[in-house]
Amino acid sequence: MTLSYSHAHQQGSGTTEVVAVLVAINEHTARVLTVDQGKLLPNGPLMPLHRSLQAGVRQWVEEQTQQPLGYIEQLYTFVDTNRRSANGHALVYVSYLGLVQETQTQALQSQAIWRDWYDYFPWENHLDGVPNIIMGFIVPALLEWANTAKDEITQQRRRQRIRLCWGLSEEFLAREVLTNKNTDTKVIADIANESSEWVAEHALLRYEMLYEAGLIPEAPSYPASYLSNAKTAHLPENWSQLIGVPMYYDHRRVIATAISRLRAKIEYRPLIFGLMPDVFTLSQLQQSVEALSGVRLHKQNFRRLLDSQNLVIKTGESSSTQRGRPAKLYRFCHDIELQSLLMDSKLPKRK
Repeated sequence: MTLSYSHAHQQGSGTTEVVAVLVAINEHTARVLTVDQGKLLPNGPLMPLHRSLQAGVRQWVEEQTQQPLGYIEQLYTFVDTNRRSANGHALVYVSYLGLVQETQTQALQSQAIWRDWYDYFPWENHLDGVPNIIMGFIVPALLEWANTAKDEITQQRRRQRIRLCWGLSEEFLAREVLTNKNTDTKVIADIANESSEWVAEHALLRYEMLYEAGLIPEAPSYPASYLSNAKTAHLPENWSQLIGVPMYYDHRRVIATAISRLRAKIEYRPLIFGLMPDVFTLSQLQQSVEALSGVRLHKQNFRRLLDSQNLVIKTGESSSTQRGRPAKLYRFCHDIELQSLLMDSKLPKRK
């Protein structure tokens, strides 16, 4: 398949396409199902042959990937003006999010493969602290992009967007480390950890900012020309590998939308249980939530939240482990109203 990441399109007669983001948790890792060697999401022409579009999507995805679906919801619909049908019409995307349990990730067609979603968004993984790529390269490059705006008002707005999207304090942006390319990235990361105001569900905003600034291969303006003359924000030669796996068309943007949606919803709805096996330990549950959110959670606060909301019940059995004490097994309380379980509650992030 010889396509550019942003413009090329195999012309056809259709004008509407369905794209599905299937998410699973495998070995405490958030994964998405992809096709075409990880460059595309499962996709196909819209064929509303069922009484509901959602039912049609469910059958179509299961037939294409041999992957049974659990929870499914529509993400969003948008027009891709870079892609045209044979008749010259712009393509419309209808995207869906589906959740799959660990025990159902078998018997896939050879063309469908699971990928760690942090392969596509390495800057979103804060499980081991702020990734060096953010403070070492992304933020300096974005600040250089902000400086290219034609007037001071636009420059200031861009800087404020950078601060809000990337969890930076006003004080940190003023630090001299961001204007000194020789500063050790570990020092920068340590300072960033002290002043971070990271909001996990802003994943889509961060991706769209990188696209707007021309810092990812899918962007029409990639590679960003303003960096060639910049004194402080030069990107390394292996930047295309550091910035994550690119995808054709806007499919990486669709995944970013799904990440933002899931990260926002798990704070007030127990969608995580759509990704869990029938029984699990509390550690497995916490690690799965962390895999989705990209941040560590406070263990005791997390368990107090589960107790206070009556989310899980003991099965009376324990897991068999090779070392250490066997962990108690739990299951989801199916008789609790799903829509109001975690209302007004937040995930207890690690301090």
